[in-house]
Amino acid sequence: MSTLMALIIVLAILMTIVGGETGIRSFFSVLINTLLLILLAILISWGINIPILILIFIPLKLVTIIFLGTHDYQVAKNSFTCSFIVCLVVSVLILGCEWLAQAAGLGPEAGEILVGLSQMPGLSYPLIAVAVAIFSTLGAVAEAAVAMSSGLLEIKKHNPEISDEDLMASGSKIGNDVLGTSMNTILFGMFGSFLSLFLWYIRLNYTLGEILNEKMFVNEILIVMYSLIAVLLTVPLSTAFLAKNMVKHEVKE
Repeated sequence: MSTLMALIIVLAILMTIVGGETGIRSFFSVLINTLLLILLAILISWGINIPILILIFIPLKLVTIIFLGTHDYQVAKNSFTCSFIVCLVVSVLILGCEWLAQAAGLGPEAGEILVGLSQMPGLSYPLIAVAVAIFSTLGAVAEAAVAMSSGLLEIKKHNPEISDEDLMASGSKIGNDVLGTSMNTILFGMFGSFLSLFLWYIRLNYTLGEILNEKMFVNEILIVMYSLIAVLLTVPLSTAFLAKNMVKHEVKE
């Protein structure tokens, strides 16, 4: 048995013990999302239109992340709607920023590895960079949307008479906590995965200007900024959507 397989089994057991049925569904959500990413990479390598693939796979991934990992349908529905809108808005921002940055493609660090190999595979590196940035933000957006919707729905269930103003105020307080934890998760995730490259820069005496103009570093920083902006948009939008849906539900009743 490989180390990876052993860790997958341990993860499945722990998620089952801690989360029960929801934990099992979340585990399968992780597996399905991994398979979707592999499928996306294969389809891109076959030369299929990347923008079309992005539009198809954004809702697919959000559905597997949110609906399989959430036991409450109202929370899942609100989170999906909010996440999808935020992803579309952020996608426009990503297109503009990637065009301005001109940081797509392979950096000089990959030169030795790719000696003798073609670095022109017939694919659009800028569109691949856009796809990577968009799908890198999905997890943070979905997490923030579910956290906000779940917290506000519990407040509403325990206090049905709460006014819209008080609900929005509670959403702002929850949002502050969600923003703090999400931003720390994004930043430390970036530094953790990027530590080896930082050591590369230090050992090779890169200047600050060289680091700021290095493709890999620019791409990582841009992805972090996209994720932070997406989370900032998700918090108020999910609060407004859930409050509006609750009002509609009460009117129908």
